[in-house]
Amino acid sequence: MIYDRVALIGLGLIAGSMAHAMRCAGLAGEIVGTARSADTRGVARDIGLCDRVVETAVEAVQGADLVVLAVPIGAMGAVAEEIGPHLKAGATVTDVGSVKRAVIEAVAPHIPHSVHFIPGHPLAGTEHSGPRSGFASLFENRWCLLVPGAATDPEALARLRALWEGMGAHVDEMDADHHDLVLAVTSHAPHLIAYTMVGVADDLRRVTDTEVIKYSAAGFRDFTRIAASDPTMWRDVFLSNKDATLEILGRFTEELFALQRAIRTGDGEHLFEYFTRTRTIRRGIIEAGQDTDAPDFGRAKPGS
Repeated sequence: MIYDRVALIGLGLIAGSMAHAMRCAGLAGEIVGTARSADTRGVARDIGLCDRVVETAVEAVQGADLVVLAVPIGAMGAVAEEIGPHLKAGATVTDVGSVKRAVIEAVAPHIPHSVHFIPGHPLAGTEHSGPRSGFASLFENRWCLLVPGAATDPEALARLRALWEGMGAHVDEMDADHHDLVLAVTSHAPHLIAYTMVGVADDLRRVTDTEVIKYSAAGFRDFTRIAASDPTMWRDVFLSNKDATLEILGRFTEELFALQRAIRTGDGEHLFEYFTRTRTIRRGIIEAGQDTDAPDFGRAKPGS
């Protein structure tokens, strides 16, 4: 056991998966959870997601050794302000948001000096959301990035690292600004492109709704999987990581124009070389164990 009591603020996919993973590995003595929605709290109670589900964040953090902020990025500052005065001295506060600089600026001012704040981001997820969507194996062989500050307590950092490793994740440390740039490349821009492609298909009335659904076994299927992700979360991501996302989208636009030119001019050599290079990147992802070459892309269904 690493923490006697863990408080989960927000009970969606990530927090729910943490609850299952911590319980399976015996990493926490007690797991206390809460969510803003009464319906979410009710479902969490019905399925036994946590040892206790309470009404408010203030109740949840009472006596907690670890507090996990698993709410939308835009709500983290308000939650931190609410719980700040009630945090246990020596406790650790972390988060699971996919943007780090904005989270640090919103949360850090409300964390007492006696409490350790170590931002985090597990690079794992599915298009599903809500308390029923979590499963214990979500973090296995995935990466969790921790963003400690210059004054972060080494022992508190080691405990949090051990928790993520106990849930099956690989752990690395990264500067907040570099994290946001990396995620703009690997996650944020691809999601925006997926949303755009699905939106384009909806706009092209020459392709009927029936055809879009019927023939989506092609690449469009995977765009729709990504574009089905939680709208609130992704709205907050793009507003919070604006500069890095716009930088990567600018680069994407340049690449897209070059491909348009190659197609228009019949430059097959350019297209072949480009696709060969991108295929190599895909193979590298598979070799790194972050996906498989199975036809279903190795994406396990929740609960499987």
